Amino acid sequence: MEEVLGIDLGGTAIKLGRFDREGNCGERLTVETPQPSTPEAVLEAIVGAIDRLDPRRNCVAVGLGTPGPADETGRIAKVAINLSGWKEVPVADILEGKLKRPVVLANDANCAGLGEAWLGAGRGFGDLIVLTLGTGVGGAIILGNRLFVGRHGAAGELGLITLNPEGPPCNSGNNGSLEQYGSVRAIRRETGCEPHELAAKAKAGDGEAIEYWEAYGRRLGAGLASLIYVLTPEAVVIGGGIAAGADLFFPAMKGEIDRRVLPTSREGLQILTAQLGNGAGTIGAAQLAWQHWQEMSGRSEGIESW
Repeated sequence: MEEVLGIDLGGTAIKLGRFDREGNCGERLTVETPQPSTPEAVLEAIVGAIDRLDPRRNCVAVGLGTPGPADETGRIAKVAINLSGWKEVPVADILEGKLKRPVVLANDANCAGLGEAWLGAGRGFGDLIVLTLGTGVGGAIILGNRLFVGRHGAAGELGLITLNPEGPPCNSGNNGSLEQYGSVRAIRRETGCEPHELAAKAKAGDGEAIEYWEAYGRRLGAGLASLIYVLTPEAVVIGGGIAAGADLFFPAMKGEIDRRVLPTSREGLQILTAQLGNGAGTIGAAQLAWQHWQEMSGRSEGIESW
């Protein structure tokens, strides 16, 4: 039975899984990310982990999610956040030379989005937005069941769209980006609380906390309205740690979308919470590998239909 390897590379851990065409995971493995996390050390650790997980070399392709942008061909890690010395690293070339199997890579947020589209809340939708609300705000655009990354691989930075031109400065150089109003850091800045603390207060009936979450939902809805107008997706999937309190801000968010977006641009739109949690990255990397294997081999069965 053919399988692929899906790998989620993080600053502290590397998570791997073997997946068949239906997304069933035969076995998982997690290893520590080497420190210092230079490209040489990390790629050697990945090769060693693959040898442990797939000693018989049954897996036909490898998909890898990296903490930063990849190029449009899915072969070069342009930069990797929280890893040492990663700049324009030809990851696919290096790993293919060692593994003798095709390798493809993508941004880890894109992989998580692709995972939700394949086996999670977005299953059954060909066109969707996946928005992750965590330390920052990230996500992915799926069009026609495939990641949309643009001409140079950098498209889909959903958290960096402008919500308020006069708002707080963003590390991107923007002001008032969606990330500055939707992230964990934004909630800390505005309330002095962690999201789970603020959620607990709201659920206990604290009026100020309830009002904050309603305002949060309205701002998130305003940001999503812009994305919906441009992409007219079938579904929007909301993930990340903050989504655990979705019941506190979803009503206001949906109301804002209904108010701002013409019915013709949101017909049949579904707003959903993510389902795969921390496993989304490896699942999405595996789907990326299956799609790459299909392109490489000219096969068509079982990949596009989901």
